[in-house]
Amino acid sequence: MFEAIEAAARMLEEKLDDIPDIALILGSGLGPITESFDDQVEIPYSQIPHFPRSTVEGHSGKLVVGGFGGRTVIAMSGRFHVYEGYSARQVVFPIYVFKRLGVKGLIITNAAGTLNPSIKPGSIVFVKDFFNLAFRNPLRGPNDERIGPRFPDMSSPVDFQWWSRTREALEAKGLKVEEGVYCWVTGPSYETPAEIRAMKRLGADLVGMSTVPEIIAANHAGLKLLVFSLATNYASGMSEGKLSQEEVIEMGRRMRPRFSRVLSIAVKTF
Repeated sequence: MFEAIEAAARMLEEKLDDIPDIALILGSGLGPITESFDDQVEIPYSQIPHFPRSTVEGHSGKLVVGGFGGRTVIAMSGRFHVYEGYSARQVVFPIYVFKRLGVKGLIITNAAGTLNPSIKPGSIVFVKDFFNLAFRNPLRGPNDERIGPRFPDMSSPVDFQWWSRTREALEAKGLKVEEGVYCWVTGPSYETPAEIRAMKRLGADLVGMSTVPEIIAANHAGLKLLVFSLATNYASGMSEGKLSQEEVIEMGRRMRPRFSRVLSIAVKTF
């Protein structure tokens, strides 16, 4: 894996004039946030050695580098999922490439179902903690100490000092962001009402099919981290309607400008 990371990073270094400070992973329907970047450079995943390919609607499959929030950032417009057939380790490969490039901070975003009646669809939620009902871990297998420690600490998986600065700046702008706990499941089928009831008893506010492998890898790599979810729908059994990817993408489209403002402020406060 170390050699693969080096190969991908060297290719990107040849393409980029500025080394990014912060990386963004943009979830379902949020990729077009990169359209607001200044002086954009786009690099399709297909051109990057060892990079997986996005196969899901709402994930365009390219890196976009540019100015955003007063910094140079590198964004994944489209992420990878275990349900696409990738291993958890393949899913997190880009995070180690970002670390090798010199990135210090990572912001992960996703679209998620809400289990908490006080977190309504359309809410943006800071993920303060998580639990893993997929029971997969990207660190399983041999560990390379050049990449990260064998047993990374997960007692504080996100950077609460960075979040404190961001929350204060958001409040000054009148932007409300909720806080919650995220649960990861593999998908791609949506959860059953019984599964949702169990997750609520365990303390979940949100459920989704991504993000947790990246959180683990970011901690393994020593990156400062923030995580934001867009609550796109009530989880199974909490409303009469059927769940669909189209609903997720549409909510992402509607909330994109507000989400972009939140991310821009988070980048500025790093």
